[in-house]
Amino acid sequence: MSASTPQPDSSVRPADRRVSARIGAIAESATLAVDAKAKALKAAGRPVIGFGAGEPDFPTPDYIVEAAVEACRDPKNHRYTPAGGLPELKAAIAAKTLRDSGYEVDPAQILVTNGGKQAIYEAFAAILDPGDEVIVPAPYWTTYPESIQLAGGVPVEVVSDETTGYKVSVEQLEAARTENTKVVLFVSPSNPTGAVYTRAEAEEIGRWALEHGLWVLTDEIYEHLVYGDATFTSLPALLPELADKCIVVNGVAKTYAMTGWRVGWVIGPKDVVKAATNLQSHATSNVSNVAQRAAIAAVTGDLSAVHEMRTAFDRRRRTIVKMLNEIEGVVCPEPEGAFYVYPSVKALLGKEIRGKRPQTSGELAALILDEAEVAVVPGEAFGTPGYLRLSYALGDADLVEGVSRIQKLLGEATA
Repeated sequence: MSASTPQPDSSVRPADRRVSARIGAIAESATLAVDAKAKALKAAGRPVIGFGAGEPDFPTPDYIVEAAVEACRDPKNHRYTPAGGLPELKAAIAAKTLRDSGYEVDPAQILVTNGGKQAIYEAFAAILDPGDEVIVPAPYWTTYPESIQLAGGVPVEVVSDETTGYKVSVEQLEAARTENTKVVLFVSPSNPTGAVYTRAEAEEIGRWALEHGLWVLTDEIYEHLVYGDATFTSLPALLPELADKCIVVNGVAKTYAMTGWRVGWVIGPKDVVKAATNLQSHATSNVSNVAQRAAIAAVTGDLSAVHEMRTAFDRRRRTIVKMLNEIEGVVCPEPEGAFYVYPSVKALLGKEIRGKRPQTSGELAALILDEAEVAVVPGEAFGTPGYLRLSYALGDADLVEGVSRIQKLLGEATA
């Protein structure tokens, strides 16, 4: 179980505390930190190849960009608009959700947010009271536990590993449940592992949550990025009786290569969405109107752009898995979704590599950056030391070159 937010030192006068305990406890996003360091090294002239950032390497499709250009010229977009989102976008999200997930929702159940991170925080903030526990399967995306703690909740980690395909069982969830459990987090496809739950596995978890009256927060941001025989399953569409205690988080970032546009959304019961909208009305007010107009073009358009990206990601997925598994001491399961691999490097820890003996995956990632000029994210960032996360959302040539460098470096490991 993760620690709850630390309490301020009562021996220190409030006026002398420079940073609040609540905010001081928030860790920097490890994935953004790795990406920033890689970019800084590249800017300094070093040939760094970055596997850190979780964003498509494709440009936003032209028709979406053109919608934004037109929106800039229209004076109606130069003004405040409803804090919860443009009515046209909320209607379009409702139609898109029915089209893609088979889940029918009313626009009043939707809040448009500044990206998926704001959606996640506001969803947790709307339903958690201090001390409420949220079951968080690990490996997890770095933002989940931070958002939970910022909202006053307590993240309770349930750890999976490569032997189960990075998927947790109902038995594990039940073992973690207490009288303080309020929410279970469900993410499929997963960041950082690319794991995808089958329909039967998703239904079993959903029915378990129903049986115990728990809320479910499900992050569907990678819904269109599944490969092979894997399929995406939307829990509230699969189990309509769960909808009254289910919150869906989604956005345009991954599907339409729009990470920088910052448009996400929350779908949930009307009272919860109203509460989250009230919070947003004081925190940020409306999302940029230009970005919202671009998002309308995205979600009302066809999915040809994501189909092209998925074909490229699938090719890269198979390449990176093959190359990583050729390294002695690395075990890399084949992901079924998203655009990440999450290899175990536990067998390499403690071995000598160019005069150093990294004891943790964090130390190994630092060695890889220093010696091979390749940026990866260590498993510590995702709650499971002993692993590395690599995003394969980068060009084919860079991918091969980057993993080749890792192969050469780690191939030097000796006992």
